[in-house]
Amino acid sequence: MHSTRLSVNINKIALLRNSRGANIPDVIQFAKDCERYGAQGITVHPRQDERHITRNDVYALKDIVTTEFNIEGYPSEDFLKMVNEVKPHQCTLVPDAPGQLTSDHGWDTITQQSFLTEVIAELKKNNIRVSLFIDPSNNLIEAAKKTGADRIEFYTGPYAHDYFTDKQKAIREFTAAAKFCNQINIGINAGHDLNLDNLKFFQQNIPNLLEVSIGHALVRDCLYLGLENTIQLYLRELE
Repeated sequence: MHSTRLSVNINKIALLRNSRGANIPDVIQFAKDCERYGAQGITVHPRQDERHITRNDVYALKDIVTTEFNIEGYPSEDFLKMVNEVKPHQCTLVPDAPGQLTSDHGWDTITQQSFLTEVIAELKKNNIRVSLFIDPSNNLIEAAKKTGADRIEFYTGPYAHDYFTDKQKAIREFTAAAKFCNQINIGINAGHDLNLDNLKFFQQNIPNLLEVSIGHALVRDCLYLGLENTIQLYLRELE
């Protein structure tokens, strides 16, 4: 089984900074510290209203991230311009509407196949790996493969919601979809509401899970446990 990498989403740190209009906490230093304590990637999801990560943050992070830089977002014209200039290791495309509070569904890769194929081809000109945020459906995954995407990222909100009610039922669709991903040779990432309670079970039941992106829960844990300890606890879950 492949080892699963931990990418830390630092949006919430930027949200906290923006609430006071100064540079406390320092988003760039936080990213450096995440890497120093063992994180294997940094994820950001800049939105049009810049309510947390700003465009300036993205360009600044380009110069300091030494592990893997992952930029998430809806492929609008200005977003694609920024991504193609920054050239992160990975771009995760999400189907968010403007002003959406948080990502809550994956792409309809069947009806949007032509659009996504064009966008992905543009990103690949700059050697950017592309992942598509998606629900655990074989039909959607098959269509994602046809767009030229390198990976999919499972939207794990439903899994996290149902985990304590019936974890076997919560994971079933994701395990089946992951096996299909392996059959057609498309990589697997995952993210949304994964935390110290549900992460290990998810990873154990998703064959060849390459990467998880975790932000909200990880920042919550930092408030109680401290950043270094929290990073180590998440890495331990993925061992």
